[in-house]
Amino acid sequence: MQTLRAAWKQWRAFRQVNREYVHERPALWWTLTALFWLPLGLFVTEHGVNVKAVKGRSMQPTLNPDDSPFRDIVLFDRFSIRLMQRYERGDVVALKSPIDSKLVVKRIIALEGDTVKTLPPYPDAEVCVPPGHAWVEGDEPFRTEDSNRFGPVPLGLIESRLAWIMWPWGRIGPLGQPLIPRDDARRGTPDWRRSQADLEREKWRRSRVTIAPSRPSPPI
Repeated sequence: MQTLRAAWKQWRAFRQVNREYVHERPALWWTLTALFWLPLGLFVTEHGVNVKAVKGRSMQPTLNPDDSPFRDIVLFDRFSIRLMQRYERGDVVALKSPIDSKLVVKRIIALEGDTVKTLPPYPDAEVCVPPGHAWVEGDEPFRTEDSNRFGPVPLGLIESRLAWIMWPWGRIGPLGQPLIPRDDARRGTPDWRRSQADLEREKWRRSRVTIAPSRPSPPI
């Protein structure tokens, strides 16, 4: 028992000496702190969440609408995609373009087994999404290169889900499903018109997709 107490006292004295040594050298303290937190930060950035500004006009008016003087800054959720592998119709996602590997932002329209009525310039009027793929489109059909040009994309190209608009202040809110007008919203106001247009676009997108029947769960 006395040996353990002596070892504990020596450990405390050693730790105190090292603590004083490090605090007397700020550069060393900051270096050790960075080395401690850097792996955690890299893991969170790679597999958790990060914040980025969205460029381009292919997702208007959902992102970067013409009446906003700022680029939208959005929370990118990688956890749902990389670890949970959760893909939902209607989600706005970031993926690598199958044409040039650039990161692009599109909306998931259909998943494997679904049948999609395509838009020009896709050569076929309808396409069935193959297993392990998704059909993605921009919300602005005249300013986007999406599945109507390059076809269904492998799910492995999808990197993250855009979860929340962080900036500008007047547009802060979740991304994904269309806005639903509040019961007390005044008809004819700009917010009311935008939400109605958003709902109409969502109805149009859904009218072009025949969702595959869900498979029955295997018996236990």
